[in-house]
Amino acid sequence: MTDVALIGANGHGRWHRRHIGELAAAGRVRLGALSDIRPLEPDPPVPAGVRTFTDHRDLLAETAPDVVVICTPPHTHLPIALDAIAAGCDLLLEKPPVASVAAHRTLTAALSSAGRSCQVGFQALGSVAWQRFRDALPGLGTIDGITATASWQRDDLYYARAPWAGKRVVGGRAVVDGALVNPLAHAVMQALAGARALGAGQPRQLVAERYRVRPIEVEDTAFARITFDSGLQVMIAVTLAGEEFVAGEIGARGSTGSALLEYPTDRLALPGHELIEVPGRTDLLTNLLDHREHGTPLLVPLEDTADFTVVLEALTAPDAPGPHLLDDGVVVIEGPKRTIPGINALLRKAVETLALPSESGVPWAVRPFTQRLPVT
Repeated sequence: MTDVALIGANGHGRWHRRHIGELAAAGRVRLGALSDIRPLEPDPPVPAGVRTFTDHRDLLAETAPDVVVICTPPHTHLPIALDAIAAGCDLLLEKPPVASVAAHRTLTAALSSAGRSCQVGFQALGSVAWQRFRDALPGLGTIDGITATASWQRDDLYYARAPWAGKRVVGGRAVVDGALVNPLAHAVMQALAGARALGAGQPRQLVAERYRVRPIEVEDTAFARITFDSGLQVMIAVTLAGEEFVAGEIGARGSTGSALLEYPTDRLALPGHELIEVPGRTDLLTNLLDHREHGTPLLVPLEDTADFTVVLEALTAPDAPGPHLLDDGVVVIEGPKRTIPGINALLRKAVETLALPSESGVPWAVRPFTQRLPVT
């Protein structure tokens, strides 16, 4: 039986504790150990016989797991992953996997040298709805763009959840907490994966505008247009200061039809059909277990996230301009909640026109920054 350990067992790690517990109850795995630098939260309770640690290195040395789930802050992923690979483990690594192209290459080389596998936690890529959306793309004719939009609301407490929340750098390391690369990273990854499914090549240019509605160091509202080798454009328009909730939509508009995927809910609209739920998701940890035991292809191997890392690095680079702070004339403040009036309509306009706010004459918009993207 596969022995699984979890590093980062609080916060979102509690979801992994429950899920690993379900797989253990089904006889698929054994939960051997948990690690977190803080005392473990009591819900869910730690099963009898499961060892707990405050240092992941002690966990690896003393329990020798087969598979390690890493659910720690993004800027800590690389050193922990390298330690786990050196200990002979396969990985389920939460998103975003690493904070730079160099780190991505380092991790890829370590996996190859050790003969280990790494699945990345972009779980929406395991859905049947995504597979049907992806397979429908070639039938839409000439596609002028792939789009992603979401309108969420995160209040002041969200940015007090951890010492690294809302930061660009902690302890000299880039922190990955902006809307584009952490809470709404799934939207970015799904759109990039759609471009790759169309054979668009590699992303070559990023043009972006980033905004914030409170004194944080990262964006909570962003617009990013990414151009690929083929000329295909991906437009991302997202906010954490939204009005009506938009869960997250991936769109493709072609010369013969359009498709829309609501990725968090697995609802799909293909040409001639309304938005309907498409049941079925393959769990990424189960898929990793099947890969180990039967050679089943990984749904989200590390190499498939290279485009995401390229974009992430461009957004978090030291020379990238910080997000523009919107003033009180643009933002409505209600206690801990901050909203940009009209933002939902602006998000919709961006994905319909593939134009940034500054290109649409929005009065508060700032000049976008443009960056060439490296070849991976």
